[in-house]
Amino acid sequence: MAFLGRAARRLAAAVRPPSSASARIVARSYSSEHTKEKNVPYEKTLKQDGGSSGPTKPLPRAADVVVIGGGSLGCQTVYHLAKMGLTNVVLLERDRLTAGTTWHTAGLLWQLRPSDVEVELLAHTRNVVSKDLEEETGLHTGWIQNGGLFIASNKQRLDEYKRLMSLGKVYGIESHVLSPAETKDLYPLMNVDDLYGTLYVPKDGTMDPAGTCTTLSRAASARGAKVIENCPVTGVQVRTDDLGVKRVKAVETPHGTIETPCVVNCAGVWAPKLGQMAGVRVPLVAMHHAYVVTERIEGIQNMPNVRDHDASVYLRLQGDALSVGGYEQNPIFWDEVSDKFAFSLFDLDWDVFMQHIEGAVNRVPVLEQTGIKSTVCGPESFTADHKPLMGEAPEVRGFFLGCGFNSAGMMLGGGCGRELAHWIIHGRPEKDMYGYDIRRFHNSLTDNQRWIRERSHESYAKNYSVVFPFDEPLASRNMRRDPFHQVLTDQGCVFQERHGWERPGWFHKDGAAPVKDYDYYGAYETKKHVNYKYNELLGREYTFDFPPHHDVIKSECLSCRHGVAVFDMSYFGKFYLTGPDARKAADWLFTADVNKKPGSTVYTCMLNKSGGAEADLTVSRLEPGAADLPLAPPSDGDAYYLAIGGGVAEHNWNHIRTVLQDQGFRCRLADHSEDMGMISIQGPKSREVLQEVLDTDLSNEAFPFSTHKVVQAAGHQVRAMRLSFVGELGWELHIPKNSCLPVYRAVMAAGAKHGIIDSGYRAIDSLSIEKGYRHWHADLRPDDTPLEAGLGFTCKLKSSIPFQGRDRLEKQKQDGLKRRIVCFTIDEKVPMFGLEAIFRNGVPVGHLRRADYGFFIDKTIGYGYIRNPEGGVVSAEFIKSGEFSLERMGVTYKAKAHLKTPFDPENKRVKG
Repeated sequence: MAFLGRAARRLAAAVRPPSSASARIVARSYSSEHTKEKNVPYEKTLKQDGGSSGPTKPLPRAADVVVIGGGSLGCQTVYHLAKMGLTNVVLLERDRLTAGTTWHTAGLLWQLRPSDVEVELLAHTRNVVSKDLEEETGLHTGWIQNGGLFIASNKQRLDEYKRLMSLGKVYGIESHVLSPAETKDLYPLMNVDDLYGTLYVPKDGTMDPAGTCTTLSRAASARGAKVIENCPVTGVQVRTDDLGVKRVKAVETPHGTIETPCVVNCAGVWAPKLGQMAGVRVPLVAMHHAYVVTERIEGIQNMPNVRDHDASVYLRLQGDALSVGGYEQNPIFWDEVSDKFAFSLFDLDWDVFMQHIEGAVNRVPVLEQTGIKSTVCGPESFTADHKPLMGEAPEVRGFFLGCGFNSAGMMLGGGCGRELAHWIIHGRPEKDMYGYDIRRFHNSLTDNQRWIRERSHESYAKNYSVVFPFDEPLASRNMRRDPFHQVLTDQGCVFQERHGWERPGWFHKDGAAPVKDYDYYGAYETKKHVNYKYNELLGREYTFDFPPHHDVIKSECLSCRHGVAVFDMSYFGKFYLTGPDARKAADWLFTADVNKKPGSTVYTCMLNKSGGAEADLTVSRLEPGAADLPLAPPSDGDAYYLAIGGGVAEHNWNHIRTVLQDQGFRCRLADHSEDMGMISIQGPKSREVLQEVLDTDLSNEAFPFSTHKVVQAAGHQVRAMRLSFVGELGWELHIPKNSCLPVYRAVMAAGAKHGIIDSGYRAIDSLSIEKGYRHWHADLRPDDTPLEAGLGFTCKLKSSIPFQGRDRLEKQKQDGLKRRIVCFTIDEKVPMFGLEAIFRNGVPVGHLRRADYGFFIDKTIGYGYIRNPEGGVVSAEFIKSGEFSLERMGVTYKAKAHLKTPFDPENKRVKG
């Protein structure tokens, strides 16, 4: 038998000089041999000895959907498909249900996460396993509600938990911040000497993999679904339709072929191999992920599960023992993924795992004397941002992903299974699933092995880090750089990463801070960077207060408001829509009427069938004429230039392409994002600066707001657009790649006497929220309609032109809005970042989606959607008559609700 305490000391002695505190523990006389026992702590697993004997049911000839993989996600998806009425559904599992990853999972469920959507997904999983399945089948899933305890060893960590507590109030999730003494009363075996406080969530709990998956399959089968075990998939047939679109045709197995238009890849670490069968990229990696199970511990019974993030360890109650695991800096990659690995486990690498033991022994000292009963080290799949991969693959229609769950497949399974089922049946999920959608990654990254490996490592290593409002990855940077990158680096630009692009965040006054190659945080014998200025600047952002460079961002914002600033926005997506049906397509795709005369630019939304906003963008109608790429495309009909936020360009590209395919429009969609740069010159002095650079009259009469022209800039041809993302007089210059630097230098030279400065996206975030402009996926998501988002003016509802989602908007307009976005300001100077709870007359009615500091109005400003708690319409009167407050980290602040932006509501500045 191995003892945790002795094992920890052996490692400490090996890696630390004898003078260190952990090496001075008095030696004891018990065994230091590590256990060789490998088995999961569950009473029941679905493992079947003696090998498979062929499929457990005959294969049907055809099915509406074939789900591949019988783990948590596969079982939840088939259950929810059947529950939503799609009964001709088949689940194929190559071995037994839960094989591969699910069977050995720890099965923890924590209800609070720093994301409103994840809180909702977790709530649904909890309902399914604790209530719905038992009511439907009469079987107990193995759910145990023993509560969850988050440990804070410092103020920042407790602040993070208080943020979660405030968000939880909006969703009715009970949680309590406890002092060290109160924590000790709740969990007598815990060492609380080094605690700052804890967050206790009484209704958290644990799930049982075998019990949950068995019950799900029973419930699905009762509704007509077929769950077939011992049936591996050997191929996925794909056909090409008359429009050249690839679509799923059938699934091949050694026991027959099933014709189907829809496959769902729930194959876990084997998902990339399944994707290859259909020509689909699945960007995930497999890693060893481990925990150990202790011997019996007296007094541990009924204790809550514990997550000590700062020690990178969790302690899961396992009857009268504990499972101990966590996330390390040097996880082991499983590069040779084997098909034979069904109910197998790896040998535990103690050198890697021991970093968790010290934290566990410190938190629960009785573990020092406790033996290890068994080890559990199995494969798990991890992704570039520690979020799952879901949705329809861009390469093949009808091929859906439900994989890459980063060891959270059990707790996210119910919510994600329901959303995936809705996606398959209705063409989109019910909730905003963009954060999990495979289309959040640019297509140039999803088969880049360096990017997948580095990012997945960093996401794994940082899984227990505090989630701060502003953080950037260090892994796989400089993947996509625009022509201004080096000159801005030299000027102290601190870059942000979006979609592989390096975009300016803010400008550091003390020299260049370039982003270096990834050092794996010193793991795998990689030399860790020293004197890494970019990383040091990021570290200063790690606060829930105003960052040290708050004044730098202020100066960038106020230079724009009072003078002139230049923003490099080259990372924007730049698409051309052309072809015989381009006008028909534009009418159907865009909520606004973009068929004004050539030379016009229109701000518009694109909707899904439910009326939710899939995008906001600008669409410029082009003059028909000769092609002059990249500024003018070849066209045999109407032509449109689309400029789209770069971080969501892949999502937008796929949305447009899917609509064109579904409607059968004869159009071409061309991507010229890499061929052009774009700078935006904004502020009251922008006209004076640009008049020296552009060879055209920039007066209001000659160049009105929301128009564009191809002009000469310092001898180079550019497309100039009079637009603003910050609420000021200004122009965007869309510039062919080779002309970018000469045009930029000409602008900076002309602006020198006007005090022109470079500004970044931190300033854009502040300026845009001050003006009330929406950011897609913050203030505007696929589950928000333009009417709810205050963007009714972008919708051509007064015309008779049909567009996607129009019927839903008309019905919503008729019925009245049950939720809508509201602007709030507070008088106290405290930072807010989003997720703060909104109260009306003391009752929670929503939360902030986005918040920032508005430097011109000198107030914290936030936007959030509010509901009427009685279910009624949210009218202007409902807003005006309420007393509002915002809760930040458990402290409430009196707030003022605004029906219009408090900054320049009449657009006088934009219109010059």
